[in-house]
Amino acid sequence: MGIRTGQQFLDALNAMRPHLVIDGGVVSENLTEHPAFAGLARTYAHLFDMQHAPEFQSRLTYTSPTSGDLVNASFLVPRTKEDLARRRDAMSVWAEYSSGFLGRTGDYMNSSLTALGSAKKFFAQADPVFGERIEAYYEMARENDLLATHTLIPPQANRSVSGSEQLGGQLSARVVEERDDGVVIRGARMLATIAPIADELLVFPSTLLRATPEDAPYSFAFAIQNDAPGLRYLCRTGLHHGGSHHDEPLASRFEEIDAVVVFDDVFVPNERVFMLGHPELCNQWYSDTGAAALMTHQVVTRTLAKSEFFLGLASEIAATIGIDGFQHIQEDLAELIRNVEIGKALVVAAEAQAELSDDGVMLPHWPTLNAARNWYPKVSQRYPEIIRKFCASGLMALPGEADLDVAREDIELYLQGKALTGPERIRLFKLALDASVSGFAGRQSLYEYFFFGDPVRMAGALVNSYDRAALRARVRELLDRED
Repeated sequence: MGIRTGQQFLDALNAMRPHLVIDGGVVSENLTEHPAFAGLARTYAHLFDMQHAPEFQSRLTYTSPTSGDLVNASFLVPRTKEDLARRRDAMSVWAEYSSGFLGRTGDYMNSSLTALGSAKKFFAQADPVFGERIEAYYEMARENDLLATHTLIPPQANRSVSGSEQLGGQLSARVVEERDDGVVIRGARMLATIAPIADELLVFPSTLLRATPEDAPYSFAFAIQNDAPGLRYLCRTGLHHGGSHHDEPLASRFEEIDAVVVFDDVFVPNERVFMLGHPELCNQWYSDTGAAALMTHQVVTRTLAKSEFFLGLASEIAATIGIDGFQHIQEDLAELIRNVEIGKALVVAAEAQAELSDDGVMLPHWPTLNAARNWYPKVSQRYPEIIRKFCASGLMALPGEADLDVAREDIELYLQGKALTGPERIRLFKLALDASVSGFAGRQSLYEYFFFGDPVRMAGALVNSYDRAALRARVRELLDRED
């Protein structure tokens, strides 16, 4: 089939029968009409349609090596550095369309599957059949243009003990039965972003497992259809409050619902099981397969687009109300410029230092990507702060779109900017509000800060994985130098 249209995506959603708990009700059909999901579904439909648009198709697609159909470029297995740049160019199309506010576009999990589908040597350590299964699944997802989300960590009940110990082992998703034809899963996982509008759920290993027999039931990887029997989603309340694109320009388009996943004895057939047991391999799932590298390559491409958006927004606000000549404003603009250029440098450096894996996949340089994923969550917290500083009380002096019908003259006169009319300035400041103050903005800040996990733990992992031996040797050599 190859690339889908937006309408095909929406039709597939409406044909599904998931169990979605939200705002005191259960939604199981006509998802694209529900107010909590409609805006996001339409946005993702547009992403699918972009694959068919003449101005984007050559960037977003490539020819499938098996069917000859056009498929999404995020499924391209990179064999050269040029392939990595090709993937980045494709990913930047969707990232720039959403200004980086969509964290779970299809290319994120597609990147993971692309690496996993090629990691034959890794899977052979357990059983070659696992590698064959995930390669077949990767090809199926590629040829059917599926949208996948994933769920990773145990519920946040008692973080002082491992997932296998919480509530006596009854809380976290685990294998409760192994059958000849598959496994049965019971328990819960978090946090499945865009779960209500995804085709598939990928349940990949939590990488904080101990290599003990007690962790074996929690050590697995599989894929399941989003409306599989026994699968339930507990969705958080949406952060789009029904406003128009004028009044809620970001939330009305890009609000990605997050959900806790409940597995009520969900059966997973063998062909969709990609790892079973082997907690030591589950802990190496992302690092040793190259999945972390390709996924993070997508993330730094997206976050670069987000940095560019905030630089553009801050610059537009400063020019509009005539503050761009003040030095303290220019200092903040310079900070945003630095971050944009650092983001560009990191992604290009990761590609320039790429190396072939043992399976012949060209992987971007992990130490550089690891630095990027430790750097961005911290600097991104400044972005909404800068917007709030530039706009100040102007963010609280914003009539709604409907008020233009009854108070246009006052709005034109009293709310104009240096370079914009009153209605135009309101529209710009509504965007600033949604990017810096609204509930949507708050969720974005939290999401980015913890995107890869606890920043303190990430920092420790960065330090422990970074080879500093040669640098220490240079210091010792300088101390011992007798010239």
